[in-house]
Amino acid sequence: MSRSILVLNGPNLNLLGTRQPEVYGRTTLPEVERDCIAKGKELGIEVECRQSNHEGTLVDWIHEAKGKHAGIIINAGAYTHTSIAIMDAFNSVELPVVEVHCSNIHKREEYRHLSYVSKVAVGSVVGFGTFSYILAVEALANHLAGRK
Repeated sequence: MSRSILVLNGPNLNLLGTRQPEVYGRTTLPEVERDCIAKGKELGIEVECRQSNHEGTLVDWIHEAKGKHAGIIINAGAYTHTSIAIMDAFNSVELPVVEVHCSNIHKREEYRHLSYVSKVAVGSVVGFGTFSYILAVEALANHLAGRK
């Protein structure tokens, strides 16, 4: 089995650190990616990070992950609440998925409470700012190792 995971970020996450820092914090996406890669190395797992504002690109990357990566971490941004296509892509590749959000989506606007990603995820990490990503890397590594 592959010892690598894919970390995907959806729309507007390229603006982390500057977009609504009171909600999402001041850590930038390159810093998040650096931290995920470092945590992966610590755990003996290669981490590849990608970001796109385009739903179809995210779907393509999910498809490409099958046979290449052992699992996926995703912050789908607004697509979390709207994209059946992303949910279906996860179902089609049959890889374990961990959902990530910097903010606690359950304490925000009502429309953010619905997550199509969580319907196919092994778990979700929300509300811990960009540290949610590190927790997700650890959680997925534990899941892949068969630890509960």
